[in-house]
Amino acid sequence: MKPLIGKSLEEVNATVDTTAKIGFWKKLFAFMGPAYLISVGYMDPGNWATDLAGGSQFGYTLLWVLVMSNLIALLLQSLSAKLGLVRGLDLAQASRAFYPPVVNFLNWILAEIAIAACDLAEVIGMAIGLQLLFHIPLLTGISITVADTLLLLVLQRHGIRKMEAFILILIATIGFAFIAELMFAKPNGTELLKGFIPSIPNNDALYIAIGIIGATVMPHNLYLHSSLVQTRKIERTPHGIKEAIKFNFIDSFIALNAALFINAAILILAAAAFFGSGLMHVSEIQDAHKLLKDILGSSLAPILFAVALIAAGQSSTLTGTLSGQIVMEGFLNLRIQPWLRRLITRMIAIIPAFITIYLFGEGETGRLLILSQVILSLQLGFAVIPLIHLTSDKKLMGEFANKIWLKILSWTVACIILVLNIKLVLDTILNWIHTSENHALILLTVVPLAAGAGILLLYVTFMPIIKKAKQKKHNVPDGAPEKLKIALEKKYTRIAITVDFSPSDSTAISNAITQGGKTAEYILIHIVETAGARLMDNEIDDLETVSDKLNIEKYKNELESKGFIVHSKLGYGNPKKSIPEIVNNSDCDLLVMGAHGHRGLKDILLGTTLDAVRHNVKVSVLIVK
Repeated sequence: MKPLIGKSLEEVNATVDTTAKIGFWKKLFAFMGPAYLISVGYMDPGNWATDLAGGSQFGYTLLWVLVMSNLIALLLQSLSAKLGLVRGLDLAQASRAFYPPVVNFLNWILAEIAIAACDLAEVIGMAIGLQLLFHIPLLTGISITVADTLLLLVLQRHGIRKMEAFILILIATIGFAFIAELMFAKPNGTELLKGFIPSIPNNDALYIAIGIIGATVMPHNLYLHSSLVQTRKIERTPHGIKEAIKFNFIDSFIALNAALFINAAILILAAAAFFGSGLMHVSEIQDAHKLLKDILGSSLAPILFAVALIAAGQSSTLTGTLSGQIVMEGFLNLRIQPWLRRLITRMIAIIPAFITIYLFGEGETGRLLILSQVILSLQLGFAVIPLIHLTSDKKLMGEFANKIWLKILSWTVACIILVLNIKLVLDTILNWIHTSENHALILLTVVPLAAGAGILLLYVTFMPIIKKAKQKKHNVPDGAPEKLKIALEKKYTRIAITVDFSPSDSTAISNAITQGGKTAEYILIHIVETAGARLMDNEIDDLETVSDKLNIEKYKNELESKGFIVHSKLGYGNPKKSIPEIVNNSDCDLLVMGAHGHRGLKDILLGTTLDAVRHNVKVSVLIVK
């Protein structure tokens, strides 16, 4: 495996020192931060829609789905952090070393599309928040979001800890806003606790549950986490790595449970405010905002709701930018200016949102949010499956490779996610086909793209398994050696020898005789390589051909005089083709060839015959100097 040049997020890599001998709590504080940047992806505007729909239609019933989704996220984010800490590579870099270039290029394209789709949800969410809070038209709000391209650059200049602090402030803003919302809503405690008991009332609830799980684990978060943990300088010893894994797990546990609280708060708010009032079809963010004041009896509730939405969109957009940098540098080893990278990503998100709202109106924002989640679902497997393969490989991870119980759990989770996301994608495509006026357009565009993604996903899944099986079969490179079977009495009975009438012929013939003795038959082979021989084959009768016939007969006569059984064969044209043809048709069990001994340019021009012949004959080959 070729080493990868460059460190992940090089400008902040290993900038936070955790190697000092300090107490547990100070050490934990030094490690805390990366998971908070990750957690914002679990509370972005795309999640709000599914949480609102679940709470308004089914009350507290689907709270258990949020808990299960959080456990899945904790598992996968822990694997991502472990990969970054053990190997010192982010998921994109490790995939680049693990898969062929074409697969990595396609994975990069899918990852970029997913990041743009996630950014699309954040752009719409922030624009809706600005509209709700300041009554700014959506198109104007979307245009304003271009300005936040500068925010990340300002934060990066002040170091990773300042960025983590800013994100933590945004998360706290969201958290406090929803604590206040819940105080206004006064949820039913008994019914709330019942929501943690697994149940699916009907098919509609199943569909929303799939949406909640499908929108929970963001693929770009897996790339991001494996990079952010490398911002900590750790001791590169087994003990130091094990300690870093432990503290990062604690960091992930706290941060992801904070995300769980916010998602649960949105669902509980919808259950208490809308389901309890008989308003069971509130799924649009704008509708929820409008109804909060009337139902909760407080003018502050909708304001807090809008502030939380803006904070969620802004925090998510920062982490999306970092993810874009990671996948581009990791998959392609390509770096561009951060401001340009951010601007390109944001424009890819803004343009479709702007065009859709301009042409079809603000009511289409909900469909755009759903589209962004479907695109994310398509890419999820391309991040999860390589992550499991990479962290389960003992050759790559050593003692930190996934144990058997963790492998089983990880693959079970991967299957659950993939099945649910595939169902979500298929249902969406079928819905588009049924509701679209132009079926052919979808059949010729969306369906082939989805099928191509499915084929690529199968390759990403099974290629490492097949490769490992082949290595195990041939015991390369780490297989246990087989018991040797040594045949002391065996002698070769029919040996072919290539000759070119040079001093190396004596060495080749002597070694051949050593292998067969006087009981074997020997076949002397020489290839006439003149231009005429290449054109006319055995019909050529030029001076060199006549000379070669005489020379090979001299070798034959001399060996026969010494009591050896010898035959001679002349070939014509290209030795790479003629030698294997003669050997394969002569029923030989060994071929002896003299090494050419060329170096430099002559090796390039003349030294390829040995390799070509060796790969094309069906017998053992002995090459001598």
